Amino acid sequence: MLTERHLQIFIALAEEQHFGDAARVVGITQPPLSQGLRRLEALVGAKLFERGAGRVELTPAGAALLPYARRALTSIGELHQAAVSRDPEGPEIRLGLAPEVPPAAGAAVAAACGAALQGSRVTVLTAPTSALVNQVGTGRLTLAAVLHPTVLDGLEAGPVSLLPTWALAPASLADGEVVALRQLKGLPIAVRPRAEAPAARDLFLDTLALHRPDGGTVVVTDERAGLAMAAAGQAIVVTADPSLTAPGVTRHRLADDPLPLRLRLVWSRTRTPFLRPNDVMAQLTEALTS
Repeated sequence: MLTERHLQIFIALAEEQHFGDAARVVGITQPPLSQGLRRLEALVGAKLFERGAGRVELTPAGAALLPYARRALTSIGELHQAAVSRDPEGPEIRLGLAPEVPPAAGAAVAAACGAALQGSRVTVLTAPTSALVNQVGTGRLTLAAVLHPTVLDGLEAGPVSLLPTWALAPASLADGEVVALRQLKGLPIAVRPRAEAPAARDLFLDTLALHRPDGGTVVVTDERAGLAMAAAGQAIVVTADPSLTAPGVTRHRLADDPLPLRLRLVWSRTRTPFLRPNDVMAQLTEALTS
């Protein structure tokens, strides 16, 4: 069956004349793009491109079909817009937030989403970065604020935002508003499971080992569990949430800010066309760090 994705692949290849460039335009990697082209050629019963030296050119059959493909894709887009405009509740923006996103930053991003598309409904899901990237890629989420670095699997991404962090430690462990990581001795650092965001966790652990070779880590389910362990005198929590606190726990700035929370917004170019304008993404990025 001919799909919208087939049309996107065909038009992108015709315009870019290069598999790698076309894949970036469509928002996928080269293997699925090549597979989609083969399926399209099987469906229409004609060879659409001549391949050679890393570039492609339309065949006569491809050149003949291109205007029809453009009109078909335009019609599909108009169909989507008509459906959205007739939704009595307004279009839905499904926003994903990594658990590490501070509440105020998450709320600001949600508000910016609503302002980006007037009359829209914003729904919010909190889930680990790995799950959010997958759900944005499959269209179950419109966009998400995730940890950086992470494998994007063809998604678009905004700039990396660095949020400062604090160390929350038992009051008896350290003195001073600003401390170095190496001063926080004797207790492990609370970390979330690696599977939630493998690349970001590895960067965190590598940096931690560089600045604090002794002390180790302990895995916790979330920051609230880590805070409870800090209150019990059993762990240290590194957090970007300025509101996270508990009796018996002191908050310290980390000297030179070696462990900032790295966040970025990700979305699918083909599934969220309203997010393409630069001013919209600038608004969302500003909300993330405000």
